Amino acid sequence: MGLKFFADHCISNSIIQGLLNAGHEVFRLRDHIPIESPDSIVIATAQRLDSILISLNGDFIDKLNYPPGNYKGIVSLQVRNHPEIIPQLMVRLINFLSSYPDMEYYKGKLILVEVNRIRIRE
Repeated sequence: MGLKFFADHCISNSIIQGLLNAGHEVFRLRDHIPIESPDSIVIATAQRLDSILISLNGDFIDKLNYPPGNYKGIVSLQVRNHPEIIPQLMVRLINFLSSYPDMEYYKGKLILVEVNRIRIRE
């Protein structure tokens, strides 16, 4: 089995399906907590499920409120109100994930997925 992800409520079925097709496990927020749960509960649930949080929510890139070192990993898809770039982001993300298939690699990292690059903050 591949990596384990906890998909925030803003993550579309196509993104989830892309991760599943690449051999990863994905927990959907709606299956574990109410959709309107605050961000602190969302990220705590990802931790409880021993998963990497994947989100479009820009709040999770705030290193003061969500220091990467405290979590099993945060992947932030940088869509910036351009949903048409999601297929390109997914290609970049899936290629990256295949290069780093170990859950331990993501611990303590914030991974920002952009069309032209991936940035990693610790």
